[in-house]
Amino acid sequence: MDVHVQGGPAEPFLGARNLFSTEYDLDRPVTVRVREDPDERTRVSHDAAGHRLTISRQAATSAMARELALHEFAHMHHNERGHPSHTQSTEEAIYLALAGHSVEQRKLTHCYQIANHMKDIYADDVWMALVSGEKLVAFLEASLAAAVSDLPGGQPGWTQLTPAADPDITAVNAAFALALVERHDLVSEGHQLYDLAHAAAQDADGIDLAEFKGYFAGLSPDPDESEFRKALVDVTRAYATAGSGQAAD
Repeated sequence: MDVHVQGGPAEPFLGARNLFSTEYDLDRPVTVRVREDPDERTRVSHDAAGHRLTISRQAATSAMARELALHEFAHMHHNERGHPSHTQSTEEAIYLALAGHSVEQRKLTHCYQIANHMKDIYADDVWMALVSGEKLVAFLEASLAAAVSDLPGGQPGWTQLTPAADPDITAVNAAFALALVERHDLVSEGHQLYDLAHAAAQDADGIDLAEFKGYFAGLSPDPDESEFRKALVDVTRAYATAGSGQAAD
């Protein structure tokens, strides 16, 4: 793997490269660009020449920097190999899911975030066996605790949320966090994360925590295009119509 770091510390990214390359490889080079803006969201782009990861200095120097780099390398891996979760058009899936439904703008925006969670599940499937999940669990717990104590707000999960995050999407993010830790056997049943998730669900009357956890946890480990499209359409429709009295087909 060819990784170049510009404008910031190289160690977390090179350390992640060394770990990642014990099991996987990337055919195209990776350029990491560290930006001073603490609000700079982690962004990845891809083209025939390589992959580009843009990240804030705050994130690049955090305790989670190596794990975040592994996560983004996993996205790059899926991109290169045409994994259905990374080739499926989110716009197409949302159109299929919401045809015939009237959906408010905030829920439409959240549908894109949920689609990113679906991608994140498959990225985490790649790298989670390479390192301990202890720091990831602590990150999820702290993020969810902040969201529950200060709704609207909080940014649980890998996919960052806007400052306008509300109880509905926070509850779905809690379901995502539970699905992720259960998928990789990271916590016991009595872990604090479960209490936080249930607290988030209590603030969102229209969201069934178990239902949405099932959507994420039940993703096939090796889906074909049709299977993944159906999973994405189903969870999108379930969220967009939650609490509306409209039954998903």
